[in-house]
Amino acid sequence: MSLRRALHSSVAAICIAGVIAPTGVAAPAQVAARGPLDVHVAQAKDFSRIELHWAGGARAVTRRDGQVLTLKFNRDANPDISRLRVDPPKWLKTAEARHSGGGLELVLTLTENAEAKVGNADGATYINLFERPPPPEPELAATSVPIVAPEPPRPNPVPASGVVAMDAKLVNGQVMLTFPWANPNGAAVFRRGDAIWVVFDAPADLDVSRAPRGLRQFSKVQSFKGSDYSAVRIAAPKGTPFFASAQGAVWTVAIGPGAQSQSSQVRIVRDDVGGPAALKAVVSGTTRTLKVGDPIVGDTLSVVTALGPAKGVPSRREYVQMAVLPSAQGMALESYVDDLNLSHQGDLVQIGRPTGLTLSPISAGVERAEADLGAPQPAGMPALIDYANWPKTGKGGFLVRYNALLNASMDEASKGRDAPVAARMALARFLVGSELSFEAIGVLNDTARTHQELLDDPEFRGLRGIARVMARRYKEAEADFSAPILADDPSAALWRSYVASQLAQWPEARSQFAAGAEAFDQFSPAWKARFARGDAQAALALGDIDGADARIKLALMDKTAPLEELATRLVQARVVEAQGHPERALRIYAAVTSAPVESLSAPALLRATQIRLASGKITPVQAANVFDGLRYRWRGDSTELETIRALGQLYLNQGRYREALEALRSAGQRLPDLPEALQLQNDLAGAFRALFLSGTADGLEPIQALALFYDFKELTPLGADGDQMVRKLVRRLVDVDLLDQAADLLKYQADNRLDGVPRAQVATDLALIYLMDRKPEQALMAINSSRTTILPTALNVERRLVEARALMALGRLDAALEVMERDTSREGADLRAEVVWKKKDWAGAGVLFEKSLADRWKYPGPLAAEEEGKLLRAGVAYSLAGDDGALSRLRERYQGFTDQARNPDALRVALSGVQDGRLSVADFGRITADNEAFAGWVAKMKVRFRDRPAPVGLRTAATPTPARTAQAAAPPSKG
Repeated sequence: MSLRRALHSSVAAICIAGVIAPTGVAAPAQVAARGPLDVHVAQAKDFSRIELHWAGGARAVTRRDGQVLTLKFNRDANPDISRLRVDPPKWLKTAEARHSGGGLELVLTLTENAEAKVGNADGATYINLFERPPPPEPELAATSVPIVAPEPPRPNPVPASGVVAMDAKLVNGQVMLTFPWANPNGAAVFRRGDAIWVVFDAPADLDVSRAPRGLRQFSKVQSFKGSDYSAVRIAAPKGTPFFASAQGAVWTVAIGPGAQSQSSQVRIVRDDVGGPAALKAVVSGTTRTLKVGDPIVGDTLSVVTALGPAKGVPSRREYVQMAVLPSAQGMALESYVDDLNLSHQGDLVQIGRPTGLTLSPISAGVERAEADLGAPQPAGMPALIDYANWPKTGKGGFLVRYNALLNASMDEASKGRDAPVAARMALARFLVGSELSFEAIGVLNDTARTHQELLDDPEFRGLRGIARVMARRYKEAEADFSAPILADDPSAALWRSYVASQLAQWPEARSQFAAGAEAFDQFSPAWKARFARGDAQAALALGDIDGADARIKLALMDKTAPLEELATRLVQARVVEAQGHPERALRIYAAVTSAPVESLSAPALLRATQIRLASGKITPVQAANVFDGLRYRWRGDSTELETIRALGQLYLNQGRYREALEALRSAGQRLPDLPEALQLQNDLAGAFRALFLSGTADGLEPIQALALFYDFKELTPLGADGDQMVRKLVRRLVDVDLLDQAADLLKYQADNRLDGVPRAQVATDLALIYLMDRKPEQALMAINSSRTTILPTALNVERRLVEARALMALGRLDAALEVMERDTSREGADLRAEVVWKKKDWAGAGVLFEKSLADRWKYPGPLAAEEEGKLLRAGVAYSLAGDDGALSRLRERYQGFTDQARNPDALRVALSGVQDGRLSVADFGRITADNEAFAGWVAKMKVRFRDRPAPVGLRTAATPTPARTAQAAAPPSKG
C-alpha cells in the first residue's frame, strides 16, 4: 500500500490533525525594515485612533461621503493595513489602500453610528473615530411645568400626578420612610407628644398605603393636606429616636435607634434689635412659615420648613407663652397664646408678640454662680493648669456650675462677633481643669471661628493644646504649642517635650524638657511625673541610660496616684534592663503585670515574655502563644505594634510563613506616626521579599507558594523587584504545568502594575501561556488589549507571530497569513509553513518545510528534533501532493541521516513514498509518535520563561488616565 493512500485513510488523517503541531519561535527574530508609511492603531474607551506616520512627511486631502472617509496623500506607499482589515478597531468597518495619480488613497468605511475627526500632531496624520452624539431633545414648553407657588421662585416639587407615594423599608432595625418629590422642597420633622410629624411646604396627596404594620417603632401613619402644605403624622412611642435627611428631591425620615448623622443645631437666641422682647433663630434654607392643624389635639402648630441638609432643635424648650418642639429638621412651635407671631426674612426666623415675649434676665444664672465662686481666672503661665481653682463646683455640684458657665457663654456668643470672650474662656478653663478635654476643644474651636484674633492669644493656644494632649491628639497639640506666641514660654516647652516623646521625636523631647525646667515645679505631681517619664523614654531611646535613670528618680520624687507610679515603674524596668540587669527588670515587669489597667499590664507582660524567651525560661511556642493572646488584649499604641512584631518574627523563625505574614499584616496602617509602625511595615515587606525574591518560599510546593502570594499580593513591592517576584513564581508554575494560575498572575501584572512597552511584553508572555494551555481566544484578547502605538519593532514582530499562531489555532488561516505577510524572520517562515499545512496546501507546505531546512543536508551529524520533524512533514506533504520528484530529491539528500535519526523507521517510510506491502496504522504511528511538535514548542516556551529577563515599567510611571484613578486595573487600549 502506498504512503499517499495510507495518509488519505481516516485514521491517518486524525493522527495528523492531533499530533502534528507548530514548531517553536525561540530563536532571535530578524527585524523587518520600516517602510515609508507606518500605520498605528489604538483603542480607548470612548474613541479609536489611527495614526499615519510618513517618513519625511506628506500632505493629505480629506473627503467624506456618507460613512466613507477618504484620505488622499501627495505621496505613494504600500502601507501595512492588515490590522484595519483583519481586526478593525471600534467604529471602523474596513479599510482599503488605492493608488491613483502617483499618490496613495486610504479609504475608511465607518460604522453607521460613527463620526470621525482628522488632524495632524507630532508629524503624523491621525483619525479619531467615536460614537455619533444623539440629537438634542426638544425643549419642553414653558407651560408644561405649572408654577404652584410664586414664592419662593423654585421649581414645583409636586409630581405631575399630584401624588407623592411614601416608600418604607426596614434597615438594621430602623424604619426608613422616603418621600420622592419632583424637585427639592422644604420640610419640617418634629415630635409632639406621642407623634412624629413630617410637614412639607407643598400641597400634594401623600400616599402612605405602603406603611408597614406591626412594628415597634410606630403604630399608625396618617396623611393630611392643607392649602399650602402636606403632612404625615406618625404615632410613635416617646423616646423613639428619629432622624431626617435630604438627597436631591427625596426626603428620608429614619425612625428607631441606628447609625445616622445628627442634624445641625438651630440656636434660638434673644433678639436685641429693639422693641418688644422677641426671639430669633437662623434656619438655613427657610422656605415657609406654616399654620398646621393638629386634628388629635385640636389646636394649631406654627411650623418653619427648610431645605436640606437637616437642621433642628435637639430638645424641647419651654417659654412662658410657647414651647419649641424637638425637631430633626426645621422648627415647630406650640403656642399658649393667641397672638404669637412667627415670620421669616430669608433664613432669619423671628418669634414674637405685639406686646413682647416674657423672657428671663440674661445674667440670672451667671450671677448666682459667680456670686458663689466667680469665673475661673487665668493661671500664672499660659500653659499651666490651675487644679486648685478651675474645677471647683461649689455646693450646687458639677451640673449647676457647668450650666451657669455654659449659659453665660451662650448669652455672650449670641451678641455676635463683637462680643467679648471672657465667659467662653472661663468655661474652657473649667472644662480643662475638670479634664473634659473634648468638651473644652469644642468650646475653644467654636470661639476661634468667630474670633480669629484668639489664635494669637497665648492662653488660648495653651488651653487648646492642653485639651488636645488630654484627648491624645498629639499632632494637633503640637500645632498649638508650636505657635510663635508660645516659643519662649517654659510651661509650653514642657508640653512640647511631652508631645514629642509621645510622637517618638526623641531629640526634640530632650531639648524642650530642658527649656521648660523653670516651670516644672509649678505643675501638679501627676503632670510632673508624666513630663519626667517622657524625658526618660527619650533619653533611653537615645542611649543616655544615666540620664534616663535620673529622670525616673525625678518622676518618683512626688507622691502620685498608684497607677501613675506603676507607669513610672514600667519605664524604670526598661532602664534597669538597659543597664544589664534583666532579672531585676523581670521582677519589676512581673509586678506591673498585675496592674488592673491593660495599658500598663500589657507592655509589662510583653517585655517580661521577651526576657523569659531570651533566657531560655520558655520555648518559642510558649512565647508565641503569649504574644498571640496579648495582641488582642491591648490595642492602640506602640505596645500593640511591638507585640505583633515579636509574634511575626517568632513565626518566621519557625517556618510558619503564613501565620507570620498574617500577624504582621494585622496591624495594617495603624498609628503611622510611631516608629514601631515603620519598623513593622519594614518587617512585613522584608518577610515577603525574602519569601518570593530571595528563594525562602522555594521549599514550598508551587501551589502553596501561589496561594501564599495571592493572599498577600498587596505586599508586592513597586518596581523591578515586584515584577521579578511575579516572574519567578510564573516560571515555577509553568514548569509544573499550572498554566491557569500562571496566566492569572501575568494578567494581574499587565492590568494593574505595568504600562506601555513593559505591559505589552508581559501581555505577549501571557498570550504564549494561553497558547500553551490551548486557549487561542484568550491569547488573542491578551494581544489586542495591550496594543499601543509605541512599541519596539522586535517586540511588534514577536507579537505578530503570537497573534498569527492564535489565529491559526482558531482556524482563521487567511487572517494568520495576512498578519505575518511582511515577516521575513525564520520563525515567521516556520509558522507560515504550519498555516499552509493547516490549509492542506500540500505542495506549498512541502516547499516551505524543505526551504526551512536550507542546506542542512550538506552538513554531517544527526538531525535535531526540530529538523527531523520538518523533514518528516516535508516528505508527508510531497507524498500527499503527489510530487514524486521532490520526494526523490529529499530522499537523495537526506537518506544518509536516516540511521542516526531518533525514529529511523518513521523517517525511512516518510522519504520512501512507496513501500512494498501494507502500511499499518502502527507503522504510521511510528512516523508521527516522535513528532510531538506541540509538546516540543511548549518545552521551548518553558525554557524561554526561565531565561528571559523580567520587564521593568511601573504603571505609575505612565501618564494616568481618569479611568485608572478609581482602581488599578483600567480598560485596555488597542492599537
